[in-house]
Amino acid sequence: MARNATAAKAKASSNAPQFTKDQELQAFREMLLIRRFEEKAGQMYGMGLIGGFCHLYIGQEAVVTGITMASRKGEDAQITGYRDHGHMLVMGLDPKGVMAELTGRQGGLSKGKGGSMHMFSNEHRFYGGNGIVGAQVSLGTGLAFAAKYRGEDTVSLTYFGDGAANQGQVYESFNMAKLWNLPVVYVIENNQYAMGTSLERAAATTDLSQRGLSFGIPGEQVDGMDVRMVLDAAERAIAHARSGKGPYILEMLTYRYRGHSMSDPAKYRSKDEVTTMRAERDPIEQVRKRILENKFATEDELKDIEKDIRAIVTEAADFATNDPEPDASELYTDVLID
Repeated sequence: MARNATAAKAKASSNAPQFTKDQELQAFREMLLIRRFEEKAGQMYGMGLIGGFCHLYIGQEAVVTGITMASRKGEDAQITGYRDHGHMLVMGLDPKGVMAELTGRQGGLSKGKGGSMHMFSNEHRFYGGNGIVGAQVSLGTGLAFAAKYRGEDTVSLTYFGDGAANQGQVYESFNMAKLWNLPVVYVIENNQYAMGTSLERAAATTDLSQRGLSFGIPGEQVDGMDVRMVLDAAERAIAHARSGKGPYILEMLTYRYRGHSMSDPAKYRSKDEVTTMRAERDPIEQVRKRILENKFATEDELKDIEKDIRAIVTEAADFATNDPEPDASELYTDVLID
């Protein structure tokens, strides 16, 4: 099914806020890091260096980049599903540790025992990487409850996809969050196809931003391919939650270029659709174009940034390939045995 309606929804808004030079360059660098890292991860998966599941974030980079730019790094908590590599990179986690976790090495963020779907960093307030669809919504609500209980001035940024939007625990979480006015922003990364079924075929109501209305939770749809629109909406939502007004829903209209996971050939959509989205709506190319038009940097300077990013990713890949696997004694470390 062609996604013309979604593409139309995701048109760049004429009232998009303007970024400063520093903001444009920051967004460019961070989104490019995600893109190049994920491309390398896909390559390493194909070489057999990464086992298990691997869900890439290519195409969706503007969502986590813009939201993190609006948050307080190191203070506000973030939690997501299994498409999580980009979230960690933007939050400042070491690319070597992320890639080493993908390859199951001892230098990985979860000591090589969590893999792509289960990474964690209490230091950076990143709580996964959760493999069960929708499970992070309950956990993210719990993070918000803990923040309110402890009197912290922090917000829980809880990401989930359009495929998880129909899970029962999502609405139980919505009810509790509004009942107690918890400081949580629910970010629905609507990449249109969940695992492989279009939203129109899977949901009776497709405006996911309105799913909290029966609980009194405000929400809005956002052009998730334009990092400026993401930042603008995230600032409003985070301010709402931090001020004590309770939860807020942001539906990010975004798009993944690859299949649901590395094992998904994505035959449920046409190649022309993907090509069109890449050509007309790519989040990184939009920023690159604005940087050049506004003379914030030259082509050569952007190539230098690209070179730096590639060096970071190459270093991460080399580390993840040569780092030792965990010792057998680590098998039961940090594992709860009932």
